[in-house]
Amino acid sequence: MTGGRRGQEAVGRQQELAELDQVLADVRAGHPRFAVVAGPAGIGRTTLAELFLDRHPELRVDRVTALPWEQQIPFGLLDRLVGPGGPGRTTAPAAATRLLADWTDGDPEPTIAVVVDDAQWADVDSLRALLSAHHRLSAERVLVLLLARDDPASEISRFLDRCPGPVVRVRPLGPSEVRTLAMLHAGQDLSAPTAYRLAEHTAGNPRHVRDLLRELPAESWSRWQAALPAPRALAAEVERALAGCGPGARALVECAAVLGRTVALADAAELAGLDDPVSALDEAGRAGLIDTVPGRGPVTLTFRDPLAHAAVYHGLSPLHRYERHREAARLAQDTGTALLHRVAVTPFHDAALAAELEEYAGVQAALGVWSAVGAALVSAGRLSPDRGERQRRLLRAVDALVGTGDLAQAGSFAAEIESFPPSPLRDEVLGYLAILRGRPAEAELLLSQAWERCHPEREPETAALICQRRVLHSLSRWHGPDLVAWGRRAVELADPHDPSAVETQVIMGLGLAATGQSERARRTYDEVVSRISLGAQSQRAQMGKGWLDLAMDDPQAARRELATAVPTEYRRGSVRISLWAQAWLARTEFALGSWDEAVQTVNRAAVQLDNTGLELVRPLVHWTGAQVHALRGDLPRAEEHLKHASASAHNYEVMFLPSCLAAAQCAEAQSDYDGVLRALEPLVQLRSREGIDEPGFWPWHDVYGNALVMTNRVEEADAFLTPHERLAAERGHRSTLARLGYVRGRIHGALGDVDAARESFEGALERIKSLPLPYERTRIRFAYGQTLRRAGKRKEAEVVLRRARDGYAAFGATTYVERCDRELKAGGLHPKRGVDLAELTPQEQAVAGLVAEGRSNKQVAVELFVSVKTVQFHLTRIYAKLGVRSRSELAAQFRAATTAP
Repeated sequence: MTGGRRGQEAVGRQQELAELDQVLADVRAGHPRFAVVAGPAGIGRTTLAELFLDRHPELRVDRVTALPWEQQIPFGLLDRLVGPGGPGRTTAPAAATRLLADWTDGDPEPTIAVVVDDAQWADVDSLRALLSAHHRLSAERVLVLLLARDDPASEISRFLDRCPGPVVRVRPLGPSEVRTLAMLHAGQDLSAPTAYRLAEHTAGNPRHVRDLLRELPAESWSRWQAALPAPRALAAEVERALAGCGPGARALVECAAVLGRTVALADAAELAGLDDPVSALDEAGRAGLIDTVPGRGPVTLTFRDPLAHAAVYHGLSPLHRYERHREAARLAQDTGTALLHRVAVTPFHDAALAAELEEYAGVQAALGVWSAVGAALVSAGRLSPDRGERQRRLLRAVDALVGTGDLAQAGSFAAEIESFPPSPLRDEVLGYLAILRGRPAEAELLLSQAWERCHPEREPETAALICQRRVLHSLSRWHGPDLVAWGRRAVELADPHDPSAVETQVIMGLGLAATGQSERARRTYDEVVSRISLGAQSQRAQMGKGWLDLAMDDPQAARRELATAVPTEYRRGSVRISLWAQAWLARTEFALGSWDEAVQTVNRAAVQLDNTGLELVRPLVHWTGAQVHALRGDLPRAEEHLKHASASAHNYEVMFLPSCLAAAQCAEAQSDYDGVLRALEPLVQLRSREGIDEPGFWPWHDVYGNALVMTNRVEEADAFLTPHERLAAERGHRSTLARLGYVRGRIHGALGDVDAARESFEGALERIKSLPLPYERTRIRFAYGQTLRRAGKRKEAEVVLRRARDGYAAFGATTYVERCDRELKAGGLHPKRGVDLAELTPQEQAVAGLVAEGRSNKQVAVELFVSVKTVQFHLTRIYAKLGVRSRSELAAQFRAATTAP
């Protein structure tokens, strides 16, 4: 294997190689292993084995590839494995004896790797002999490695499922790995959204990825493609399967492909002209082409993967495809679907159809369904014979695509749009795209040009659009006064019922709150909500109101609003708005102490970010992920989120602020207070401060002030804190007053005024008492207890620190549980010891009991039907809650607790 080829094949395989290295380490320690490397065709099982063997040239390798035409020959595989003079066709025990003699022949005995490739084709007798030989080994250093393709229906697969050793599953490649493979294999620097689409389309199969990169023209990867094809080899396989089907099954599959990847059986059968489609469905299923989707109600069928769908669809002849689409358009029950089928079979410019598409886009725009608007106008532009109309419709299409968050498709048109003659609409669209890509300087230039070129009296619609983009630009700069000013202009120019006007008013509410006008902001939301209908428009209002509710100390209301704003499927909302909602929902769940849910929200949003390329929201999404993992002591994951959350002062403030906060909070979790100051110093230096310092939105002031005290810069902390305390008191913002109050308590403690410190901490706790903010309460208690302990108030400190410890343990924040224990020990007190099973959830009790019995994490996972990662997570929380540090300590104290009278 050449160096370049080896680099391609190693992409995304570090985890699997590490698993195989661990198996080999067991073998070298005198524990023979019988392992399986499994995965679908093309996933890279053989290549993985080659990479593994390349890493260990010291191994003696006995290798054989099973052949399908020899599967019925007893011991045929073994004959080829052991060479001339082998066991021949005999019994499995006799064959096993011959294998053992071969493996143990030599002094000293080498470490042997017996590799069987394509084991799914091996004869059962040979596999039984290998397994029998393995069972007779004691301490010999032998690794039997079977490389097998997934095929649940085969007898060999059932045999492999019963094998005693570990199974290493070869994972599909993720988008970042596909991007790396594209660069190494084809020199293609795919955009993140394109890499995501290619990974999804190929199910992360490296063979299919390489085939498509080789078969499609290089320039196609920089253009938007509505549908990717299947690789030619796989398309030929699908065609062979389809050719083996009867006319009814073939018609059903082809009609389903025309309608989409997942369709109602009734619709596909109607298009195919089948009165009784069940037998056709059964035949197509047995051919491996389609499945049914489980569930109640009408039967739904789906292609097993996107490649099978693409192969069937692109395998249709042009005439056949034309006829099917034309009939589908006739049968369609809604205008949008009918239009899309008509577009699919229109080979030339068609002014009438383009006009119909634009009319339909106008109806959808009135509802705020920007995804439908974008799709319709892209088609309208392509069908327009007039160049000016074509450009105008494409500009409006891209504006809608940006609005829905589909930056992958919108960005693919950017170069074409830049070639259009300068116009206010062109600059507005490019400026809008620059905002969501997180490029403030570019957006400022383009939007300024657009406004200068625009004549509001002659082009009120375009002028309103420019103002609306300036509103979003000002929000991203977190500049409240500009936001409100541009918002007022936009509202004056736009139709008040226009969806863009609704979004402008939603953002204006945030701008009012960011300038201290929270009551006006609330009234704005009440007014907007009272006049909009359900659907895409309501999504925008709920996202904005949820953001405001969180900032105004009502996280429970925020969670209701934001959770409702996340889904997009039923009301055809915007992915862009959904991502904003998910980012703030994660912050809300964190504030409420629901950290597991917060991490899940972050992970879901991160996948969508990869698909859309919406850079503007990326740091905000990953901020919560970084903070939770840092507090839980999982530094590798925290660092991964920090990497994705990174932003600089050249980015938008709405990116830069969460980026700095994430870095500071990760540093704080590691007691690196100098690191906290370095992370937040750029925020201190920002000149535009109105929105940055407004209480409730960006809680960084207490983190910075606390770090100043902890680095013995008490006077600076006092000077820094005072104006922020004054502003929070003026606004009456309770959680901000509580956060700043604990820093004030630290300052008093550092100056030796214990009574004043006690008063500040108690005041902070009182302000937050009625708010559902458990993490903030726990954070105040930790600072309070630490201050009391360092002032020599040991008994008071113990009470407060134990309550802080319990709070951190409930979140799984092991980093701070350990710090509480150290504080208690430093004060001459004893961290909590002994097992109180009442503190554990039922699932945690089950995990603790099995671990106390001496079972491994893997064994516990099998017993409880959960993943190993879930077991590891529960153990982390168990250690924190019960104050134990190891499995042996847990076992000893668990037994003591369960046997106590």
